[in-house]
Amino acid sequence: MNSNNFDFLANGGEMGNLTRAKDWSKTTLGPAQSWPQSLRTTLGILLNSKFPMFLFWGPDHICFYNDAYRPSLGDNGKHPAILGQKGADYWPEIWDFIKPLIDQVLQNGEASWHEDQLLPIYRNGKLEDVYWTFSYSPVNDENGKTNGVLVICNETTKQIITRKKLEESERRFRNTVKQLPLGICVLKGADLIVEMANTNYLHIIDREESAILNKSIFDSVPETKETAYPILKNVFETGEPYYADEFAVTLNRYNKEELAYFNLVFYPLKEENEITGVIVVAYEVTEEVKGRYLLAENEKAFRNIVIDSPIAMAIFRGNDFIIEMANKTMMHNIWQKEEKECIGIPLLDVFPELKNQKYPELLLDVLTNGKTIRENEAVAYVDIKGNLKKFYLDYEYTALYEKNGKASGVMCTVYDVTSKVKARKKVETAEARTRLATEIAEIAMWDLNLKTKKLIYSDTILDIFGFEKNTKIVHQDIRSRVLPEDEDIVLDAFAKALKTGIYKYEARILKLDHSIAWIKVQGKIFFDENKEPTKMLGTVMDFTIEKEIQHVLMKSEKKFRLLADSIPQFIWTSDTLGNLNYFNETVYNYSGLSKEEIEKNGWLQIVHPDDREENVKLWMESVKTGNDFLFIHRFKRYDGEYRWQLSRAIAQFDESGKIQMWVGTSTDIEEQKNFTNKLEDQIIERTTQLELKNRDLINMNIELQSFAYISSHDLQEPLRKIQTFASRLAMLDEQNISANAKSYLARIEFSAKKMQNLIQDLLTYSRTNSADRIFTTVKIDEIAEEVISDFSDRIEEKNAVVEYQDLGEANLIQFQFRQLLHNLVENALKFSIPGVPPKVKISATQIEGKSLPKAEFKDKTYLHLQVQDNGIGFELIYKEKIFEVFQRLNTDSEYKGTGIGLAIVKKIVENHRGFITVSSEKGKGSTFNIYIPDLSEINI
Repeated sequence: MNSNNFDFLANGGEMGNLTRAKDWSKTTLGPAQSWPQSLRTTLGILLNSKFPMFLFWGPDHICFYNDAYRPSLGDNGKHPAILGQKGADYWPEIWDFIKPLIDQVLQNGEASWHEDQLLPIYRNGKLEDVYWTFSYSPVNDENGKTNGVLVICNETTKQIITRKKLEESERRFRNTVKQLPLGICVLKGADLIVEMANTNYLHIIDREESAILNKSIFDSVPETKETAYPILKNVFETGEPYYADEFAVTLNRYNKEELAYFNLVFYPLKEENEITGVIVVAYEVTEEVKGRYLLAENEKAFRNIVIDSPIAMAIFRGNDFIIEMANKTMMHNIWQKEEKECIGIPLLDVFPELKNQKYPELLLDVLTNGKTIRENEAVAYVDIKGNLKKFYLDYEYTALYEKNGKASGVMCTVYDVTSKVKARKKVETAEARTRLATEIAEIAMWDLNLKTKKLIYSDTILDIFGFEKNTKIVHQDIRSRVLPEDEDIVLDAFAKALKTGIYKYEARILKLDHSIAWIKVQGKIFFDENKEPTKMLGTVMDFTIEKEIQHVLMKSEKKFRLLADSIPQFIWTSDTLGNLNYFNETVYNYSGLSKEEIEKNGWLQIVHPDDREENVKLWMESVKTGNDFLFIHRFKRYDGEYRWQLSRAIAQFDESGKIQMWVGTSTDIEEQKNFTNKLEDQIIERTTQLELKNRDLINMNIELQSFAYISSHDLQEPLRKIQTFASRLAMLDEQNISANAKSYLARIEFSAKKMQNLIQDLLTYSRTNSADRIFTTVKIDEIAEEVISDFSDRIEEKNAVVEYQDLGEANLIQFQFRQLLHNLVENALKFSIPGVPPKVKISATQIEGKSLPKAEFKDKTYLHLQVQDNGIGFELIYKEKIFEVFQRLNTDSEYKGTGIGLAIVKKIVENHRGFITVSSEKGKGSTFNIYIPDLSEINI
């Protein structure tokens, strides 16, 4: 489908692409040209909506949906097969439910609405329970007849599951509360209506549950109102909990009036930060109070101190370490949980992540052996609201003993020092990085008191100025080393610093060994409250080598420009940011523009206006990625005529792999372009059935012819000249040229040779596309023997082993298959692990196409060729990238090559109508699997 003719299918993300790509002529709807306007309009809205939408259209209920609906289909389910299919065929699990809804809309023309409806669907490889809130709305055609049903929906599965979990959690909470050995009662509202009371609480007040539920608590126990009501009222109104030990209250229970004592808590019940009631937790201690009154008072005071203590504290009881108590600091600052999530629950159930740390062994050691364990800045990981958070803690675990001397629990005190530790570590890291950076860069640090002239400095400053180690120097020792002719530079820099606060200059110094060096000084002046300068902080570094390199580069650049001006092609360079800073004379002669005119109005004035935007886009992408720039566009000649040019630029790297500059060329291909345009006009007149395939073939032929022409002459000829002139320059200037200049000329020759290899590989790649494909019966063992012979010297040099046996015969393009095997064996030998003899194993078997998911011919037998090595391997995320042209996973300094070899292999496999896969692991070798069908009975 040509999407340019159907604006209603424009955009729409993934589903827009799938809808445009689908062959609708094979569906009951027919080609998109015949679709009614109502369907077009609806699809235009649906595909570009960010709200989940689904459309059933026509009597067959043909299915459409958008990107927002796509996630609800999950993976390994209906997507994308359901697009354009009949609803009944692809919704069998819910068709009995939705079919009547669709019929109702189609027949009555009225919309329907359903909320949180359970509709199980098949997705993610299984049938899942899915909840939906949706509406079914009629879509009328041009005659006013309802011909479609638009489903606007929202999946509410997560909300329903969450709600059910909350209900289940509430149920478990109530069951837990009822089983606790404490008396617990929940009072709601200002009237303190009893919403829940557990068995222990009913036992305490001697009442039946039915007698107190949904009534004010003081209707059931009026004798406690005078004592308890003021406290409960205050808790409800202020939100401040009330804690009491041995709380005295008179109760009428068990047929008598009794003064009872309780340890209790009145805690505000909050819902969405609003107090809605009070939780009463009571534990009766009437029997113990008289005998242990003093002890109980001390315990009460202790608990009050613990609850309000700024140090986190908690008590764990029993071998299960049930959380008996935790104060506010522990609950809110460390655990970040509510009491109902912790109290009465084993510690390791609340924090299961502790099981994988040093718990429960540490707690068992304290409980069993009575140890007191302390640790400072211990690391602990705690799950805080679904995220595992790292803490640094100062903690102490102490055993709690009963009267009989047996430990029954553990007292835990924790002080969170995370902020302090992180702050210290940041400072330490920053200091370490600063020290490391200055040491690596050989930068000296200095601190000068401007009033006392006291100088504090790092040892590197002694090396820079040539002083011996451990020498004590003063400020004047440094200043006296500046050359007299550069003294004004230093004085001017200080004068500017007094105004701006920034102190910097570059000057020469005379070192103690009488050698001259360049230094770069940078610093900052600090002022007192009277704006008087008080001290300076800064750095100084020796950049003599950089100055020498700049000088050499200036000389080399002159030679390069002399060479470039002698070449008939356009030669141009740019900096690392993509700014073009040099054109050879050919550019000025061709365009009729002067250097000043190009500098003023920019180089884009030469480029055809229609090509400029794409030109800039591709150029900036290359600058960003470092990949080669390649673009065919039109340049304006001095007579106003535009002619086609092929432009290419390659990044120039230093020894560390960092881009230093870009060098580019542009070659006139007007004749080739005109020839190609005529060929395109002839092919366009062919049948519509072959139009798309022929268009791809034309584009491929254009690229191959351009590359072949440029590679065979226009690109290789300038390279030969570059190599020749570089060699002559080195010979002519043998006596005066510096070692660095010789190195740069050698690099020019090396880069030219590297580009020549790249051109040869490109030619091989283009021939792979365009060569005649003649299939013959080939003995694969003979091909393997020839390939191994090609690499006999390298195999001997690396002590490599290449194994193969009984590879059999196959119907192949012989010379291409030989190139395929040659490239794979070369790859295995090249990317071997240093010091490890390469081992390459070649095997071939026959396999049925029906067993291969990617096979194009399911009824054919496939040749399965496998090439396995023990080399450096690679990470599988690059398994597709390695087959792309110019893609390399290793630097050129590590492994030589052009990045085209595997692209040629893939193209050869495609020429055989087969496919290739690769498996690999970094450091453990790679295995290439090639599958080629036997097409001897098919004319391909």
